[in-house]
Amino acid sequence: MNQFVYKKSAGIKALSASMTDFKYKKHAHQEYAIGVTLRGIQEYNLDGSLQLSHQNGVMLFNPEQTHDGMAHDQTGLDYVMLYFDPQLLLDATEKKEILRFSAPIVYDVQLKQRVLSLSHAILSEKDEALCSELFVNLAESLVQTNFSTNVKKDNQLIRKAREMLHANLEHVLKLDEISSELQLSKFQLIRLFKAHMGISPYQYFLNAKIERAKCIIEKNKDIYSAVAACGFVDLTHLNKHFKSVYGTTAFEYISHLH
Repeated sequence: MNQFVYKKSAGIKALSASMTDFKYKKHAHQEYAIGVTLRGIQEYNLDGSLQLSHQNGVMLFNPEQTHDGMAHDQTGLDYVMLYFDPQLLLDATEKKEILRFSAPIVYDVQLKQRVLSLSHAILSEKDEALCSELFVNLAESLVQTNFSTNVKKDNQLIRKAREMLHANLEHVLKLDEISSELQLSKFQLIRLFKAHMGISPYQYFLNAKIERAKCIIEKNKDIYSAVAACGFVDLTHLNKHFKSVYGTTAFEYISHLH
């Protein structure tokens, strides 16, 4: 049985997930994602490297870090995840520079407990003030340890390509125009992009459309405005891609956040 329940409070989304035969499509989030494996083993490829998170493993995903995900075996998998914007972490820690997690999986009792405390508070719809306080506790654990390092500078060409992709999400992807602007051939752009991002420009573009649709749904509580604004053919088209990244349809997702 596959079940994905999302809740949101204090600018943080929490996911409670149980899965057996579901597999996430390769994707990346604009947000940080931190989770704990509760039962089973979570298997995923992160930036091209195979990772296995066993019970009590704390999974740390940086923004824009490409990954997939599945249960390692037929016994299935239970886990929780937290998703939050990089700026929220900066605000909570009073830091000026974005941090990057230096290890994909850690086994740290205090960090695990703080992730579980916050996810439980959000999923059980506790007061927003409590969720904010628990997030500060979690943020302190992240910056006061060796789990994170200062972010590395992005490749300038890739940064420009990403900006152009994000600026045209409601349209059809036109690689020729982007590569011409960057003074690269189309094939040079594809190879360079995959080398730096772990995902092709088309996959990144589609994922960015899904991410924008998610933000519109959360803000407006309107699925059909997301379909139009992000250039999807219809709701079925959106749901197909939305479920491959979030494990649930756009309608189910919005119903959880009400």
